[in-house]
Amino acid sequence: MLKKYILKTGVIAILSLFLANDLFAQDPEFTQFYANPLYLNPAFAGTAHCPRLSLNYRNQWPGISGSFITTSASYDQHVDALSGGVGLLVWNDQAGEGTVSTTNVSGMYSYQIPVTRRFSIKAGLQATWAQKSLDWSKLTFGDQIDPRRGFINETQEVQRDQAANYVDFSAGVLGFSEKFFAGFAVHHLTEPDESVIQGESPLPRKYTFHAGGIIPVQSKGEPASLSPNVLVQYQQKFLQINYGMYFSKGPIVGGLWYRNSDSFIALIGLHTGIMKFGYSYDITVSTLTQTTAGSHELSLGLNFDCKPKRRRFRTISCPSF
Repeated sequence: MLKKYILKTGVIAILSLFLANDLFAQDPEFTQFYANPLYLNPAFAGTAHCPRLSLNYRNQWPGISGSFITTSASYDQHVDALSGGVGLLVWNDQAGEGTVSTTNVSGMYSYQIPVTRRFSIKAGLQATWAQKSLDWSKLTFGDQIDPRRGFINETQEVQRDQAANYVDFSAGVLGFSEKFFAGFAVHHLTEPDESVIQGESPLPRKYTFHAGGIIPVQSKGEPASLSPNVLVQYQQKFLQINYGMYFSKGPIVGGLWYRNSDSFIALIGLHTGIMKFGYSYDITVSTLTQTTAGSHELSLGLNFDCKPKRRRFRTISCPSF
């Protein structure tokens, strides 16, 4: 059992959870959730029909030593032979300058059901292999402290060098028409144990609801639209609500969001040809304002062209970021 310790990286808040017998964790988050659709909901696999590649980078709270850096890459497309969409998602999260590292590799499949001529439903399943590791060389402990000379003693804490490896499962559903869409996903259905020390650390289920619409706006020149959206996530007694608006005109997309009482989010994006690029900044408004320096996020997406569809296939109209 870990007792008192001090992190050289300054990320005490994360690893202080190790003081308990039962440990709990929460998932990393992406502000540009529609730019990382497979991470949001496995039912998004294949919704663009043609091959789609998404790359995402997030640096959360760079003003704090040992910030959270999360990267992800995903690929998905519709496959006629499977009558559905397939996807591959790989993401990695580094907390405390690599003190805690988490890697996930997920495969997913979704099946589309045309309910009416204007409304369709997609249901998706996801299977994940995950690994969480702790770099003990970046930790210091209370029994290493000499009252006068500082950290000079050898610790008596028992180290666990083996990383936690586990299998995880998730599911989601997505309903959409030409101007409206809504989805619901449940991640970590079996609540796997991801403990890297003694004791248990179940990964609690995450429930996600997201919805929005597309409202055409009259404008001169290139077409424009507004897209109000809401995202609600609940995991281990933590409730997050994002609500905001996208505005797009031609290749330019802008967005403004508000997350609970924590931050405002500003976004700017460019969508031209097969490529889209977005940048967002989380402006912290809580008591951590002067400390965190906000959060930066970048996204790059490529929606490739493909052969004409053999049969009618409805793609979802939702924001790109």
